[in-house]
Amino acid sequence: MAAGTAQPHAPRAAAPRAGTTPARPSADADGRTRERVLELVATAGPVSAADLASTLGLTPAAVRRHLALLEDDDLVAVHDAGHATGMRGRPARRYVATATGQGELSGTYADLATDALRFLRDVAGPEAVERFARDRLGGLAERYASRLDAGDVEGRASQLAQALADDGYAASVRPVAGASAVQLCQGHCPVQHVAEEFPQLCEAEAQVFARLLGSHVQRLATLAGGGHACTTNVPLRPPAPIPDR
Repeated sequence: MAAGTAQPHAPRAAAPRAGTTPARPSADADGRTRERVLELVATAGPVSAADLASTLGLTPAAVRRHLALLEDDDLVAVHDAGHATGMRGRPARRYVATATGQGELSGTYADLATDALRFLRDVAGPEAVERFARDRLGGLAERYASRLDAGDVEGRASQLAQALADDGYAASVRPVAGASAVQLCQGHCPVQHVAEEFPQLCEAEAQVFARLLGSHVQRLATLAGGGHACTTNVPLRPPAPIPDR
């Protein structure tokens, strides 16, 4: 700048009024946001920071900060789907909830429930556990049946996912590319840690889904078995009959 010319002064930020402090996000609000991020990762995972940011109305940078803290606490992890061939550039990191993260969402009664089922098994045998699982899920089926009034399997699967989501299972329905089927995914299971020892609970649930949907479903993965979600394949059409020979 030429000598003798006055340099413009940078605008001075207004000082806070006496007795006031600049507003900052509260720790409680930050904690609630982080909990919501964990819930969404459990529901929609594998999911990217950009997708989470779009859903939450936050910046991707803010979501990545929450994800980093959740990852440090072993509540979420980067999903390893293998190296995709034909892809250029680095793929977006996608996150799933870990077993610890699932436990964070599960409440505090898993140990008591597991002890009760162990007692039942020891006193009355494994058949008693299977009967308990069927009876428990039978009551659930009766409650959900009134909510499934769609005329096709896909519609009923969507209605079932909504009913499960309302009960805290973080459920959703996803199409299967190139197949006449959908996947019913449950990102959270309140009895996950119990089902790790008593898979009868998972088996009875799959049987209930088949009855409610009118489709021969197949369990592909469970949280109790180490999957990032309970995934149930739901064919939209009955299998073709085997021709007589």
